Amino acid sequence: MLSTVILAIALPHILWRFNEGRHKMEKQRNNTLKASLPVGTCELPTHNADGITIPELTSEQIYAFDTHGWFLIPEVFTGSELNEMRDFGYRLHHEPDTIPEHERSTLGGPLQKLIDHPLVVSLLNEFTAHPAVTSRESYGFTVESTNLFYRTPGMGGFGPHNGNGLLRFPGDVHYYNAFPGKGYSPHTRIVWELNEVKKGQGGTLLVTGSHKSVYTAPPEIQNPESDIWSTYGCPPGSLLFFTEALTHSANPWTNTDNDRIAIFNLYSPVDSGYARVYKPHPKLLESMPPLRRTLFRNRYVVDNLNGAE
Repeated sequence: MLSTVILAIALPHILWRFNEGRHKMEKQRNNTLKASLPVGTCELPTHNADGITIPELTSEQIYAFDTHGWFLIPEVFTGSELNEMRDFGYRLHHEPDTIPEHERSTLGGPLQKLIDHPLVVSLLNEFTAHPAVTSRESYGFTVESTNLFYRTPGMGGFGPHNGNGLLRFPGDVHYYNAFPGKGYSPHTRIVWELNEVKKGQGGTLLVTGSHKSVYTAPPEIQNPESDIWSTYGCPPGSLLFFTEALTHSANPWTNTDNDRIAIFNLYSPVDSGYARVYKPHPKLLESMPPLRRTLFRNRYVVDNLNGAE
């Protein structure tokens, strides 16, 4: 009875707001019809800023990301290339003064190419890019943050967050949309593990499928030893993808054989985001190829393409 009374009181207000919103949308649509998008929109980049071909995701990878909310690619880097990145990460943490000031970040030196590695662009083109502000010369996503997670035994804390990505309110980009044949993750995390991660000894914890959950998380989620958590082990040079709509958590690093050296990069579409766009040191930004610089442009839609008038 109470719910019926509440509905009777609220319904006129709901209908009024709906009609008001509809009129506003019609007005905006009429204005939009007078404009046109630049020629060449909705063309995804086929090469990254280093001129390397961007591969297509496999059907298995697309299915895994959409269904599980995460997947891992082992040993993307090996040998001297990996050693150079790991050494830079070590210096960045322990000896930052040995690095030129403008390079003193996770975009410096050999780490810069991680930000738009072909595999990264491949996933973001599929799940994060905004087509209207994407072209062969402009990425359809931006960098929201980039950080080094350097962990020695005992470092790192447990703190579950996010999940319920299908039910987020407007303005909160920690959501996940899914339609027949298409998934959309506007807030996407990329993790480069530059040292070995032993399963259950400090790698990121993930609740598989929780980006699509519609129920409140159970109490067991507050226990890092619970079977509700998924995690991974991987060799150095591996690449982890997950949607920020997924319930996830850090976990204390307990691996005594090596420290954790991980690069955490967060991406959002060009038309929206959770925090301000990350801005590299001006000298570093200026030295980047034009396509890579589009990762750090401000977020808006109209004429937000390289070469747009």
